[in-house]
Amino acid sequence: MDILILNSILYTAENNQIPRVNSIKDTMIYNFALGFVKLGHNVTLVAAEEYKPIEDETYDFELIFLKSSCTLIFKVGLLPLHLSLYGFLKKRKLCYDLVISSEAFSINTFIASLIIPEKLIIWQELGKHNRLLCKIPSLFWYNIIVPVFYRKTCVIPRSKQALTFISKYAKLVVSEFVEHGINLDKFVASANKKKQFVVVAQLVKRKRIDRIILNFKSFIADERYQSYKLLIIGRGEQECFLQQLVNNEGLNGNVLFLGFLSHSQLSVHVSESLGLLIDTERDLNMVSIPESIAAGTPVLTNTVPASSFYVKMNKLGIVKDGWTSNDLEDLVINNEFYVANCLRYKDKLSNTYVANRMIELFNVNK
Repeated sequence: MDILILNSILYTAENNQIPRVNSIKDTMIYNFALGFVKLGHNVTLVAAEEYKPIEDETYDFELIFLKSSCTLIFKVGLLPLHLSLYGFLKKRKLCYDLVISSEAFSINTFIASLIIPEKLIIWQELGKHNRLLCKIPSLFWYNIIVPVFYRKTCVIPRSKQALTFISKYAKLVVSEFVEHGINLDKFVASANKKKQFVVVAQLVKRKRIDRIILNFKSFIADERYQSYKLLIIGRGEQECFLQQLVNNEGLNGNVLFLGFLSHSQLSVHVSESLGLLIDTERDLNMVSIPESIAAGTPVLTNTVPASSFYVKMNKLGIVKDGWTSNDLEDLVINNEFYVANCLRYKDKLSNTYVANRMIELFNVNK
């Protein structure tokens, strides 16, 4: 098949500030697209030009960067607008057998629905109304645009939360959800663990990494666990604050800041850890969760991430709001049980499994 993927936003732009990166090959959508390529399909990915990497790269498929328009109104990190997309799709609509567009609340999706609705899949991540301008644009979009213009379009949710939400507005919603696909060539599972936990996140306030650090401090207060480490992987505006917290709490020997890492470096640390720790106050489908499970590493998380549903259902770790050092101990004591569950489940998260399942669902529901 010839497949077009519309996904303007390649990675999170906190406060609409798009960080410059050397490569986009570690982004979720790149590895999602790679799953189709591995199955023998021809893929074209359309993204916003503002996310173009600093260095020149050779890609495994066609990648087209479109310039964003009216950026003062249509923020590139929130709701980008590409005026050239309409002409692009008009010209090339016969070239594609399938078009996948991220989100119902997206101008890209709306344009695609006008030109090729019968070939379109909406891959829905949002599980509630976008907070932009007090939710007014989102409320208008889901109550007017979705039922009127997406009548012939197949919607595949990414989580149970997204399924419940989008089913209120769209007609052709698949009852099964399809997660982000993980490149298992990069995230190789291991049952051999070191005495360490890992945090993989932007170092920003909403991730509540300070709470994770303090719970870890309580955990290692027990002499049985004094030699355990906490690896913090990522970068962000709270890095200095968190480093000072670690210093003030006397944790410099136990808490290590590794900065931003490539997938090849990241996967080693994740696969060797006893668990991935999450205590976020606002997130959707965190790609770090399926990456961790694919590496054979269980997850300790609160219920905020949409992915926490299948973590709990399949016993891929612990899901608990307000988790404490007692839950870290549980993760250590029962680690073999959780790891075994992750190893059994990981193939369902591979990018090739996800790609194949998405095509199957489209063919059944078109």
